[in-house]
Amino acid sequence: MLRLSELKLSLEHTEDDLDRAVRSALAQIGVKGDGLVQYTVFRRAHDARKRSDIKLTYIIDIEVKDEPAAIRRMAGKPNWSVTPDMAYRFVAQAPQGDTTPRPVVIGMGPCGLLAGLLLAQMGFRPIILERGKEVRERTRDTFGLWRKSVLNPESNVQFGEGGAGTFSDGKLYSQIKDPKHYGRKVLNEFVRAGAPEDILYKARPHIGTFRLVSMVEKMRAEIRELGGEVRFETRVDDFDIEQGKLRGLKLSTGDYLPAEHVVAGGWA
Repeated sequence: MLRLSELKLSLEHTEDDLDRAVRSALAQIGVKGDGLVQYTVFRRAHDARKRSDIKLTYIIDIEVKDEPAAIRRMAGKPNWSVTPDMAYRFVAQAPQGDTTPRPVVIGMGPCGLLAGLLLAQMGFRPIILERGKEVRERTRDTFGLWRKSVLNPESNVQFGEGGAGTFSDGKLYSQIKDPKHYGRKVLNEFVRAGAPEDILYKARPHIGTFRLVSMVEKMRAEIRELGGEVRFETRVDDFDIEQGKLRGLKLSTGDYLPAEHVVAGGWA
């Protein structure tokens, strides 16, 4: 695909205005009429450098019929490039019949949730341990603190499914400095779980606490569907280390969990 940058339009522009601007830019590199297959917005931001003339500036990814010819014609032209490969590739896949202890993720904040999801998608059937409660119960506990000053030490803004970010309105990474496009995988998973699609291109993406709650539940459901396990109200109290190697975890429930591979996933 081709990438067109610095495409500027007025704040009041319409979808038709955007379409005409894309086609006009394509005509400058010899792509006319039915040569355009489709285009998608990769990024949209405000250009406020001139206060009297604030614009919306776009980065557009474009698919054309004769891409090699278009690439030759756009050589040396400003604002044109080849769209980078943003596809996420799993680093491993669980072997069939694997009998080694399952990977354990400690904490179900943003990192733990995504680590657990990726491990499940790779077939490793992770076990996620979270000292707090599932997201809806912890939401009630958190609002109980804010409204009634009743603190549950194990279920609050800090502890529980979704992590502290669940109650900070869902502010997201802008993707500006993400050369390997790992953040794109995160945003795609959020959209799959119910986030608005505009988080994929807005310069300041935002979800909101109340939508985040149902998204977290859907991601947890996928982890379980793929063979993963989530244990709430389960705190890790100690590590069993023998000759420099992790052997297992001692849990607040009194259980002992054999473990060789652990991800600390409580924080973003």
